[in-house]
Amino acid sequence: MDKQERNEKIELYGHGYDLLISALAEVPREAWEFKPSAKDWSVHEIIIHLADSEAMSAMRARKMIVEPGTMLMNYDESKWGDALKYSKQNIEDALQLLKYTRLTTYNILKTLPDEVFSHSVMRPDNPDPLTMERWLTIYANHIPNHINQIMDCYKAWKEKD
Repeated sequence: MDKQERNEKIELYGHGYDLLISALAEVPREAWEFKPSAKDWSVHEIIIHLADSEAMSAMRARKMIVEPGTMLMNYDESKWGDALKYSKQNIEDALQLLKYTRLTTYNILKTLPDEVFSHSVMRPDNPDPLTMERWLTIYANHIPNHINQIMDCYKAWKEKD
Protein backbone atom coordinates (compact mmCIF):
# COMPACT_ATOMS: atom_id res chain seq x y z
CA MET A 1 0.00 0.00 0.00
CA ASP A 2 1.40 3.39 -0.90
CA LYS A 3 1.45 6.38 1.42
CA GLN A 4 -1.65 8.00 -0.12
CA GLU A 5 -3.73 4.82 0.25
CA ARG A 6 -2.47 4.41 3.83
CA ASN A 7 -3.40 8.01 4.66
CA GLU A 8 -6.88 7.49 3.19
CA LYS A 9 -7.35 4.42 5.39
CA ILE A 10 -6.08 6.33 8.43
CA GLU A 11 -8.66 9.05 7.72
CA LEU A 12 -11.45 6.47 7.25
CA TYR A 13 -10.38 4.92 10.55
CA GLY A 14 -10.44 8.36 12.18
CA HIS A 15 -13.96 9.08 10.93
CA GLY A 16 -15.39 5.71 11.99
CA TYR A 17 -17.04 6.95 15.16
CA ASP A 18 -18.75 9.85 13.37
CA LEU A 19 -19.98 7.48 10.65
CA LEU A 20 -21.44 5.23 13.35
CA ILE A 21 -23.20 8.10 15.13
CA SER A 22 -24.70 9.29 11.82
CA ALA A 23 -25.97 5.79 11.06
CA LEU A 24 -27.39 5.34 14.56
CA ALA A 25 -29.32 8.60 14.18
CA GLU A 26 -31.31 6.90 11.40
CA VAL A 27 -32.35 3.97 13.59
CA PRO A 28 -35.12 4.57 16.14
CA ARG A 29 -34.16 3.57 19.68
CA GLU A 30 -37.04 1.11 19.85
CA ALA A 31 -35.32 -0.89 17.08
CA TRP A 32 -32.00 -1.17 18.96
CA GLU A 33 -33.01 -4.31 20.91
CA PHE A 34 -34.43 -6.21 17.96
CA LYS A 35 -32.58 -9.35 16.82
CA PRO A 36 -33.34 -10.57 13.29
CA SER A 37 -32.67 -14.14 14.49
CA ALA A 38 -31.52 -15.85 17.68
CA LYS A 39 -27.94 -16.00 16.40
CA ASP A 40 -27.81 -12.37 15.26
CA TRP A 41 -26.81 -9.42 17.38
CA SER A 42 -29.12 -6.48 18.02
CA VAL A 43 -27.98 -2.92 17.30
CA HIS A 44 -27.37 -2.59 21.04
CA GLU A 45 -25.12 -5.66 21.05
CA ILE A 46 -23.27 -4.48 17.92
CA ILE A 47 -22.43 -1.21 19.69
CA ILE A 48 -21.08 -3.05 22.72
CA HIS A 49 -19.09 -5.36 20.45
CA LEU A 50 -17.61 -2.34 18.69
CA ALA A 51 -16.47 -0.89 22.01
CA ASP A 52 -14.83 -4.15 23.10
CA SER A 53 -13.32 -4.71 19.68
CA GLU A 54 -11.98 -1.17 19.59
CA ALA A 55 -10.33 -1.58 22.98
CA MET A 56 -8.79 -4.86 21.83
CA SER A 57 -7.67 -3.48 18.46
CA ALA A 58 -6.13 -0.41 20.08
CA MET A 59 -3.99 -2.64 22.28
CA ARG A 60 -3.09 -4.79 19.30
CA ALA A 61 -1.97 -1.73 17.34
CA ARG A 62 0.15 -0.50 20.22
CA LYS A 63 1.71 -3.93 20.65
CA MET A 64 2.51 -4.07 16.95
CA ILE A 65 4.08 -0.62 17.05
CA VAL A 66 6.15 -1.23 20.18
CA GLU A 67 6.73 -5.02 20.20
CA PRO A 68 6.74 -6.33 16.62
CA GLY A 69 7.19 -10.07 16.28
CA THR A 70 5.37 -10.92 19.50
CA MET A 71 2.13 -12.88 19.98
CA LEU A 72 -1.27 -11.22 20.28
CA MET A 73 -3.99 -12.27 22.68
CA ASN A 74 -6.89 -13.89 20.88
CA TYR A 75 -10.56 -13.50 21.76
CA ASP A 76 -13.82 -15.08 20.67
CA GLU A 77 -16.28 -12.26 20.09
CA SER A 78 -19.32 -14.55 20.38
CA LYS A 79 -18.19 -15.82 23.78
CA TRP A 80 -17.51 -12.26 24.88
CA GLY A 81 -21.01 -11.21 23.83
CA ASP A 82 -22.59 -14.04 25.80
CA ALA A 83 -20.38 -14.00 28.89
CA LEU A 84 -20.32 -10.20 29.19
CA LYS A 85 -24.07 -9.95 28.55
CA TYR A 86 -23.79 -7.38 25.79
CA SER A 87 -27.55 -6.82 25.79
CA LYS A 88 -27.37 -5.57 29.39
CA GLN A 89 -24.38 -3.23 29.03
CA ASN A 90 -24.70 0.54 28.90
CA ILE A 91 -24.69 1.90 25.36
CA GLU A 92 -23.59 5.42 26.28
CA ASP A 93 -20.56 4.10 28.17
CA ALA A 94 -19.68 1.87 25.22
CA LEU A 95 -19.98 4.76 22.77
CA GLN A 96 -17.67 6.89 24.92
CA LEU A 97 -15.12 4.07 25.12
CA LEU A 98 -15.34 3.61 21.37
CA LYS A 99 -15.03 7.32 20.67
CA TYR A 100 -11.95 7.97 22.77
CA THR A 101 -10.17 4.71 22.10
CA ARG A 102 -10.50 5.29 18.38
CA LEU A 103 -9.49 8.95 18.70
CA THR A 104 -6.31 8.21 20.63
CA THR A 105 -5.33 5.42 18.23
CA TYR A 106 -6.07 7.65 15.22
CA ASN A 107 -3.80 10.33 16.67
CA ILE A 108 -1.02 7.75 17.08
CA LEU A 109 -1.48 6.42 13.53
CA LYS A 110 -1.05 9.89 12.06
CA THR A 111 2.39 10.24 13.67
CA LEU A 112 3.91 6.87 12.74
CA PRO A 113 6.87 6.67 10.39
CA ASP A 114 6.34 4.61 7.22
CA GLU A 115 8.48 1.69 8.40
CA VAL A 116 6.17 0.95 11.34
CA PHE A 117 3.45 -0.12 8.90
CA SER A 118 5.59 -3.13 7.97
CA HIS A 119 5.72 -4.27 11.62
CA SER A 120 3.90 -7.51 12.30
CA VAL A 121 2.78 -9.73 15.16
CA MET A 122 1.66 -13.34 15.40
CA ARG A 123 -1.87 -14.51 16.18
CA PRO A 124 -2.70 -17.74 18.00
CA ASP A 125 -5.46 -18.58 15.49
CA ASN A 126 -3.54 -17.84 12.28
CA PRO A 127 -0.09 -18.94 11.09
CA ASP A 128 0.32 -15.78 9.00
CA PRO A 129 1.69 -12.66 10.66
CA LEU A 130 -0.63 -9.68 11.02
CA THR A 131 1.05 -6.58 9.62
CA MET A 132 0.27 -3.05 10.72
CA GLU A 133 -0.96 -2.33 7.17
CA ARG A 134 -3.34 -5.30 7.32
CA TRP A 135 -4.52 -4.22 10.79
CA LEU A 136 -5.24 -0.75 9.39
CA THR A 137 -7.25 -2.19 6.50
CA ILE A 138 -9.28 -4.39 8.83
CA TYR A 139 -10.08 -1.67 11.36
CA ALA A 140 -10.63 1.15 8.87
CA ASN A 141 -13.45 -1.04 7.54
CA HIS A 142 -14.64 -2.48 10.84
CA ILE A 143 -17.15 0.23 11.77
CA PRO A 144 -18.44 0.64 8.17
CA ASN A 145 -18.99 -3.13 7.99
CA HIS A 146 -20.95 -3.07 11.25
CA ILE A 147 -22.94 -0.06 10.03
CA ASN A 148 -24.13 -2.30 7.21
CA GLN A 149 -25.06 -4.93 9.80
CA ILE A 150 -26.93 -2.29 11.83
CA MET A 151 -28.85 -1.16 8.76
CA ASP A 152 -29.72 -4.76 7.89
CA CYS A 153 -31.01 -5.21 11.43
CA TYR A 154 -33.05 -2.02 11.15
CA LYS A 155 -34.48 -3.16 7.82
CA ALA A 156 -35.49 -6.51 9.36
CA TRP A 157 -37.09 -4.66 12.29
CA LYS A 158 -39.16 -2.53 9.90
CA GLU A 159 -40.26 -5.62 7.95
CA LYS A 160 -41.10 -7.79 10.98
CA ASP A 161 -44.80 -6.89 11.04
